[in-house]
Parts: sequence; C-alpha cells; structure tokens
Amino acid sequence: MTQSALLPTATLFVTGGAGFIGSALVRYLIGETQYRVVNIDKLNYAGNLASLSSIDQDSRYSFEQVDISDGRELARLFRQYQPAGVLNLAAETHVDRSIDGPAPFIETNIVGTFKLLEAARAHWQTLTGQAKDAFRFVHISTDEVFGSLGKDGFFTETTPYDPRSPYSASKASSDMLVRAWQHTFGLPTLVTNCSNNYGPYQFPEKLIPTVILKASQGEAIPVYGTGDNVRDWLYVDDHVRGLVAVLERGQVGQTYNIGGHNERSNLDVVHTICDILSDLRPEGGDYRKLINFVTDRPGHDKRYAIDPAKIQGELDWNPQETFDTGIRKTVAWYLDNQAWLDAILSGDYRLERLGTSLGTSV
Repeated sequence: MTQSALLPTATLFVTGGAGFIGSALVRYLIGETQYRVVNIDKLNYAGNLASLSSIDQDSRYSFEQVDISDGRELARLFRQYQPAGVLNLAAETHVDRSIDGPAPFIETNIVGTFKLLEAARAHWQTLTGQAKDAFRFVHISTDEVFGSLGKDGFFTETTPYDPRSPYSASKASSDMLVRAWQHTFGLPTLVTNCSNNYGPYQFPEKLIPTVILKASQGEAIPVYGTGDNVRDWLYVDDHVRGLVAVLERGQVGQTYNIGGHNERSNLDVVHTICDILSDLRPEGGDYRKLINFVTDRPGHDKRYAIDPAKIQGELDWNPQETFDTGIRKTVAWYLDNQAWLDAILSGDYRLERLGTSLGTSV
C-alpha cells in the first residue's frame, strides 16, 4: 500500500459536489480532513446546495457553478485554484431518466468527462516535480457498466463491460476515456466502480427515498415487476471513505470496486423500510399494505453484486455500516428532515414514475 504525496492542505476539485454522493464527499473532506475543496456543479435538478449548509461557510470550501462540458470555464478554474487532485462525480445518474431522454447523459457523462480530462491534462502538464507526481484524477463510476449477474458470482475489477441502459453505456464510455487518457497521455487517473448507494440527502427519485416518502405519506409504493431484482447496497458515508482511500493510497492506472456486501432484493428492501416505519411511525399502520407491483422497466438488470476484496486488501478499506444499521439511519433522517424534502418536492419533481415512455431526445 503506497501513501499519496498529496499535501494535507492541498486543494481538491469535487465535480458534482452538490449531488447525493458528491455532497457527502464534500462534507467528509471538510469535516474530517484538512483539504481545501472546490465544489464544481452546474446545479441540475438533482444538485442541491442545501445538502452542504453544514459546511458552506467554512474557509476551506468554495463553490463554482460550472458545467463540466464548458471547457473554457474549466480552464479558468484550473488556473485560478491550481488543484492537486480531481474527484469526478459530475454525472447524470438515473436509469429511468436515461430511457426517457438519453441526450443529457451523453452530453454530461461522455462529453463532459472528455472536457474535464483535457482541462486536467493541460493543468497537469504545467506542473513539475513533486506537484506533478502527486496529482490524481479519480473518476467515480458504477457497477451498472458490468451488466447483469446471474444468481451466483460477483463483479470484480476484471469483469468485462456489458452496459444495458443509456445511463450505464454513457458511464462505461466515460470510464474508457479516463483509462485512455492515462495510457495515452500519462495522466495519473484511477477509476472506481461502486454498488448502489443510499443514505441521507439522496434525491427522491431513487428506490429507497421514494419508498420512504411514499410510505410515510400513505401513498402506494411502486415495486417494479415482482421485486426480485437484486442490488448490493452501500451506505454513502462508507463510499466516500473509500474514495478518499483511493485518492490517497490507490495505484495510478488501477480500478477499485467499492461495495458493501449487502445484497438485497428490491422487495426485501421495501419490506425492511416498511417495518422500520412501522416502528418509528406506528400510527401509519401496516405499511406493507401500500406495496403496489407495477410493470417492470425496459432492460432492468437482474442482479448486481460487487467483490470489494481488492480495495479491502490493498487500501485497508471496509464498510462501517451493515444494511440494517445504515437503512435505519436513512429512514430516520428522511423523517427528521422534512424541510429539505419540501424544498425538493416543491419543484418539478413529484415522485412520478419515469422511464416508461421509450421516447427520444434531440
């Protein structure tokens, strides 16, 4: 295990830092390290600066509302802040939205990653000595690039890519670009592929927050198909600790899978949330009665499961939360933070079903 040459007070770029995982990473970096952090986010529908209210007055934190597809603005930011590292979380992430309209996924996840790589490479080439050796570009991806597993086995760092949705195809493309910039130009990049994240501040279009909100409001809980699709769940704070481990101790050119060894079927997840709500809000009655099975989405992968042995063995990372402890914390957080939710639900998103139109976007 090698130790990074990053200075403890180095400046880091976190792109997509107003999103779910990005904001958790920014909060961790400001709260638990001495790094200076520049949050770069265009603030699309899922970007929410309220998720950073606990640290946004810290002198080590800066925010720049910039789209990573804007090469001119990226060049300005690299000149202005002279970062020692980049953690790229800027992405369109929702499979259902990618079915309804793939264009933003191509623009941000592929073109945006290309523009960010080029801006980082231009900056890196101006560095010398230890500063050049220490620079890192960490690209955060997903297990969905691997496609679907059968009943057995796990995704490893050598599993062939087999993306099945516009979202996963766009992320697979971005991963390949990052690796190409390392092999071709020598840019010191690393790639991470994570399992499904959950936790506080997640935009309520994803499964867990949708179930919590629907159930707590006494509304029908939509479950795709028969609910037997399996995902490997990772508490978001465990994920961000893994990302910092990769930044500081990962080997350039390597890929690290970050997973929690918490496989659950979607129906099991829904049942667990309903049972926690019955405990925390017993006045709501039997929440399981709200479950409503709906038509499955197109191309719904059957099972994901990550083998995190590499990051555990090489970088000494292990998840601190089990699914049972993490999901209870998550449900309690949503119940206790209605103001944060109201601010989101007062906008365009109304917890409606997405990903059924098979429409086009141009």
